[in-house]
Amino acid sequence: MNPRPRALITGASSGLGRGYARTLAAEGYDLVLVARDADRLNQLAEQVRTTQSTHAEAAVADLSTRDGIDAVNEIIATQPIDVLINNAGFGLRGTLLDTDAAELDALDRVLAGAVRELSLAAARRMQSRGRGGIINVSSLAAVTTMGQYAASKASTLVFTEALAGELRGGPVTVTAVLPGFIRTEFHSRLGVERPGPGLIWLSVDQVVRESLRDARAGKVVSVPGWGYRIAALVAPVVPRPLMRWGSAGFSFARTRDH
Repeated sequence: MNPRPRALITGASSGLGRGYARTLAAEGYDLVLVARDADRLNQLAEQVRTTQSTHAEAAVADLSTRDGIDAVNEIIATQPIDVLINNAGFGLRGTLLDTDAAELDALDRVLAGAVRELSLAAARRMQSRGRGGIINVSSLAAVTTMGQYAASKASTLVFTEALAGELRGGPVTVTAVLPGFIRTEFHSRLGVERPGPGLIWLSVDQVVRESLRDARAGKVVSVPGWGYRIAALVAPVVPRPLMRWGSAGFSFARTRDH
């Protein structure tokens, strides 16, 4: 009897990571769930164990720290991981000039540095086993100039494309996912209101479904939602001064209690 496939998901305790966890558990995957929030992580692990009769391991780790990255690297080195989903992330409330350098470094480590290290560790192990897939959650913000978040997401996009080039023709695939706005807790945690009309907001289920489909088809870049796919196609031909102007003019309305 073949062992069940195993997926490791970072940022699994909420939002998109939680969506990936529920979907893959329903498909018969065993899970390694990684996040900082121990209570929510253990709750999710117990939920998928109970409802899907699958094995779910909760690994509490802060990927903004060396110890956290090392702990997940150790899991990759000692367990057969068939799918790695680098989804952990957060945003900053302030501008570049208003934010402490340590906060910017922590953001970049989670959004780019940890993604790079874990992807390379997993890719090497997957190559030796002859199979595997990596999904790195970037953002459509990667094509803008909206602060360190955009800069780090752009780094992850370029890294993923470069790694995909090195893996081309082999048994291991790597896909960058560029979501637009998703209905998660991301904006409420930042203390900002959701901008724009409701129709621009995608559900977690749609993003998970479309990105998994694209990754399994071997696509290097996945942009869920037809409207966002058009935006991604248009973005490269937008003059950079215009992109900078648009990025500088885009601001979230702060909620009154922040």
